[in-house]
Amino acid sequence: MTRDASAVDERRSPAGDVPRGPAVVAFGALALSAAITVLIGLLGPSAMVPGLPGPSWHPPYALDARPGAHLVIALGLAAIVLGGLGLAGALRSAWSPPARLLLVAGCAVAGLIAFLPPSGSADHLNYAAYGRLVTLGQDPYAITPAALPGDPVTGAVEEWAGVTSVYGPVATAVQALASLVGGDSVRLTVFVMAAVNAAAFIGTALLLHRFAAGDERLRRRAALLWAANPLLIYHLAAGMHVDTLAIACMVAALAVRGAASGLLLGVGIGIKLNAGLVALGPAWELRRSPGRLAVVAGTATATVLAVYAVAGPHVLDQVSAASRKVSLATPWHLVKAGLQDVFGPGAYSAWIQAGSLALMVCLAWLLLRTMPSDGAPAVAAAVVVAWLFAAPYALPWYDGLAFALLAMVSWPALEGFMVARITVLSLGYLPAREALRPEDLLWMKTLLRERVVPWTLLAVTAALAYRAMRDARRARRRTASAAPRP
Repeated sequence: MTRDASAVDERRSPAGDVPRGPAVVAFGALALSAAITVLIGLLGPSAMVPGLPGPSWHPPYALDARPGAHLVIALGLAAIVLGGLGLAGALRSAWSPPARLLLVAGCAVAGLIAFLPPSGSADHLNYAAYGRLVTLGQDPYAITPAALPGDPVTGAVEEWAGVTSVYGPVATAVQALASLVGGDSVRLTVFVMAAVNAAAFIGTALLLHRFAAGDERLRRRAALLWAANPLLIYHLAAGMHVDTLAIACMVAALAVRGAASGLLLGVGIGIKLNAGLVALGPAWELRRSPGRLAVVAGTATATVLAVYAVAGPHVLDQVSAASRKVSLATPWHLVKAGLQDVFGPGAYSAWIQAGSLALMVCLAWLLLRTMPSDGAPAVAAAVVVAWLFAAPYALPWYDGLAFALLAMVSWPALEGFMVARITVLSLGYLPAREALRPEDLLWMKTLLRERVVPWTLLAVTAALAYRAMRDARRARRRTASAAPRP
């Protein structure tokens, strides 16, 4: 090969320049899934999109087409299935569009969605209510939205109206800021939060792109796992969950060093407490540098103590209560039902908490032995994935943290399990507004969410454990064969 030809070849993508049929299908499915998510929000209030009281000229905007419940639920189903299959295919494809194109496309969709009403969940109404309570001089950790039913903002809550805030003080501060801007308008309050959420989503995408600088292959996978991931666009961009803000902080914390890393870790924990699992990554990486570890750990601890102290004595009340819950779509729901059949109601909490902790430790131990590197992102990814698969209470948008961490490392085997998990779990949470689910679709809760999804996730968890054990044995054999013999 001549030097000129070699130079041309080096400029080509390692994955090749010519897209194959399966690759076209996979990336087409990604684009179609994202487009359907946009369409769901654009159609306006429905079984997937809660209405937003407030002046119609306030953003976000929609068509007010009032689509039927069956139609929008079918659209949500299509977005999830196409997104999951497309993402799995794209990650395995030998061809991919340039990383920059994927990044720009994903960020553009996230920015557009900020101007549409949130879909796939009604949690944003709770966020607005908690912020409103703060601006009214109330403590959202002690007072529920139901305590002020006549207020235009707290009265708009559809679910969990009788529950105090489970979110961290930093998240509550963002919600209060949005309430200050939005006033009596739920619509404007939600838009301010959506703008902050979109900024966090796009900022995370840019951080991941920069983190992988110099490695085009890793940049492409990072874009697929985050910016152009239609399932994260569905849950974190369109669903507008507060997890997006915590993830942005944690990715930034892993991308910097020293006190700045500790500060960002503390802020992330101040948004959502379980994001603190990421801190185990820097702790592991800095274990041989006591001085640097002390700086990061000290800064993070001081930040967490400061923000939680400001929030008052009730800030952890709901977190404590939530830690004992079991969601219907996790395998632990099956365990709970079995224990209750044998021992009666209320006899499951301690057993399930102990079992989930044991499972998390075992999975984390196996994954840590097979991780591709011992850097902070890989360690954090192993721990977070283990927690997600072991947790008794899990919702699909929680998985966004694992995808962001996996975007910082090269761990294809683990990516496949996460794609399967978020796809299956997402199917269990259709539609967004259960009160508007048609009676003939009740099976989506009683059969799909309570039976099919838990059993499927149990099978995926068992497959993950088996794969991790097999890889750990292989790694041990390689180490033994490489060791010098006497």
